[in-house]
Amino acid sequence: MRNRLLLLFYFISCMQLTNCTSAALEPWNKGAFETGKYRNLLAEMGYKQHEIDERLEEVFSNLFEGSQKIYFESGDSMAYISDIKNNDVRSEGMSYGMMIAVQLDKKEMFDRLWRWSRQQMQHREGPMKGYFRWSCSTDGTPNSQGPASDGELYFITSLIFASNRWGNETGIHYLKEAQFILNNSMDKTGEQGVTALIHPEHQLITFVPVGFGAGFTDPSYHLPAFYEVWARWAEDGRADYWRECARKSRDYLQKVIHPETGLNPDYSHYDGSLLNSRHIIGDAFRFDSWRVPMNIALDYSWACKDQEWQQQYGHNIQNFLYAQGVDQFVDQYNVDGTRVAEILGAGGYEKLRHSLGLVASSAAVSLVCSHEKSREFVDQLWKSRHEPYDDGYFDAYYDGLLQLFAYMHLSGNYRIIFPQNVL
Repeated sequence: MRNRLLLLFYFISCMQLTNCTSAALEPWNKGAFETGKYRNLLAEMGYKQHEIDERLEEVFSNLFEGSQKIYFESGDSMAYISDIKNNDVRSEGMSYGMMIAVQLDKKEMFDRLWRWSRQQMQHREGPMKGYFRWSCSTDGTPNSQGPASDGELYFITSLIFASNRWGNETGIHYLKEAQFILNNSMDKTGEQGVTALIHPEHQLITFVPVGFGAGFTDPSYHLPAFYEVWARWAEDGRADYWRECARKSRDYLQKVIHPETGLNPDYSHYDGSLLNSRHIIGDAFRFDSWRVPMNIALDYSWACKDQEWQQQYGHNIQNFLYAQGVDQFVDQYNVDGTRVAEILGAGGYEKLRHSLGLVASSAAVSLVCSHEKSREFVDQLWKSRHEPYDDGYFDAYYDGLLQLFAYMHLSGNYRIIFPQNVL
């Protein structure tokens, strides 16, 4: 009898353990703007909290402190982030670094990055006043005078968060700096080919707010939840306008993303249609496009205003990638899921690969998914390592930043930073 009871107890324990580790992962139905809470999907899946904390610290340390770091201090008060393979500093990377710093409460790092960005990259006068040179040499020499709109998007939002987190009395008036970018952007009239950051007719973010590039957009620049931040805390008198931009951005994403594969082009017309430019960059799902799954996960986590479509999107893109092999899918496709005729190279290499950046973003979108496949995408990220590929190619910068962002999302550490004493 005693042995039977022990066997029964063992069987029940095993069943409980099985149910615990295989329970459905249900996406939340309210966003953090409303609840102030963030999902730790890694913990839900059974990863120990100390392991999660250690992994997040490891990934951050590799990027900002290790032998393959992309962060470099300059003088007593500045620092820059370099796209090592291209040996330059980009507004994209600088603004990403500032977002990471404010999220992880690293004020000195944030201030250093902002001072370099403001001094070396930002136009303080002239037709492009307020905008940032999208690329500079590591000594600050401009490689281009023109901006790329995603940099401004992240600069503004991270500065608002810095204002909320640290106040504006510690040497940098973060909110005024954010308003300087916003106000100067909104003042652009097309003079000398310089337009507003947000296209005035379509109310969608431009690819670049100058010349030909203002005539189309980039799906990976669409972060509707950032406009929700601006509406609440930019204090620029445009709250209703920014909320409308968020709504239109969500509508645009539904148009530009393929309804079956979940893939999107790198660029598109404002109505979501392909550019049909016949250039290698533009109509296919390539490097820029990797960010879209992560961006949609962020919008779901923070705002949760388009949840039914976003959940279907998460299933579509994971189903497509899973069908290619969850540990084998490559990093470039036509939006209908067929293989590309031409491979876009990077860092002197031209090869389709199972890139860490896409592994990361396809795992992050598990935050919106309820199917069992999502577990495997997260597990694949956990097993992956940021190291050179078989052919020697190594992307310290882009793969590394997307990997860190994914772990921040999946551990509940990519958050809306409310003003002090609020939530």
